[in-house]
Amino acid sequence: MAAGLGPQAPDRSRLRSVSEGDAQLRHHVVHGYRRAYRIAGEGPAVLLIHGIGDSSATWVDLIPGLARRYTVIAPDLLGHGASDKPRADYSVAAYANGMRDLLGVLGIDRATLVGHSLGGGVAMQFAYQFPERTERLVLVSAGGVGGEVNPVLRAVSLPGVNLLLSILTLPGMRRGTGLFTELIRRLDTDLGQDAPELLNLVDALPDATSRSAFIRTLRAVVDWRGQVVTMLDRCYLTQGMPTMLLWGSRDGVVPMEHAYGAHDAMPGSRLEIFEGAGHFPFHADPARFLALVEDFIETTRPADWSTERWRELLRSGREIEDVLQLASERSAT
Repeated sequence: MAAGLGPQAPDRSRLRSVSEGDAQLRHHVVHGYRRAYRIAGEGPAVLLIHGIGDSSATWVDLIPGLARRYTVIAPDLLGHGASDKPRADYSVAAYANGMRDLLGVLGIDRATLVGHSLGGGVAMQFAYQFPERTERLVLVSAGGVGGEVNPVLRAVSLPGVNLLLSILTLPGMRRGTGLFTELIRRLDTDLGQDAPELLNLVDALPDATSRSAFIRTLRAVVDWRGQVVTMLDRCYLTQGMPTMLLWGSRDGVVPMEHAYGAHDAMPGSRLEIFEGAGHFPFHADPARFLALVEDFIETTRPADWSTERWRELLRSGREIEDVLQLASERSAT
């Protein structure tokens, strides 16, 4: 856990007022596909990357607070939300490229990346591919740092799941799904901590195109055995990259143990656990989440990478057997 006096009170003289309209959806066409995003504020850039099946709407309550001090960009990943959903490459590397291109269109050279779940994996991949464009990393219940994942997601990666997802969208099924999520919430299961978000996921897959994009995205990172992509073998490259990990103690999707593994593998990283929170700690306690992110940005210097430094790290490497002893496969992305 991170030590110290805790988040500092923001300098009120630097705060700007942000209206609700500032965070409305906008669109740009990049490589022929419409990309939806929200942008608000001014100052150093903060890129918010949502998780699988989600959209930029997940950050709406946080954007005004962050935008008082920073330029906040929250995209709908390709295949999600109001962005196009083509038959395309939905790997984390492709998403990282998409984030680079969107920032380029917006004229933003460097940013602090805040990634949730799949978005955490995309943020790590972005930092790996484009270290010179990454100032800091904030990884929230991130994928890509361990093999375990909720059995439901493993099952959804199997053949034939498209039919099951289409059944869930039939008239009358929404009520049954609602009753199930309410039951797991009342039983106080870990997955039940995120019952509202589970319902939102079903609502986000109203048609075959949305379901196809969701399944393609999931299968790029998960199979029947668990997560298939890991960044642990390259975590030593985060030396000099300010990194903070935020996790819910009752995360039913990506186990809290992954937070400790990533913390050990990332030199100098900070770790904050949200006691009692599930997979969405920024929904469970948005005030604390906002304070931690602001404090992290204000108390760390942006990473300053050079080609020579990158070569030095790659050549020296480090012994990775300890952090990979539980991983049977590695990502070659």
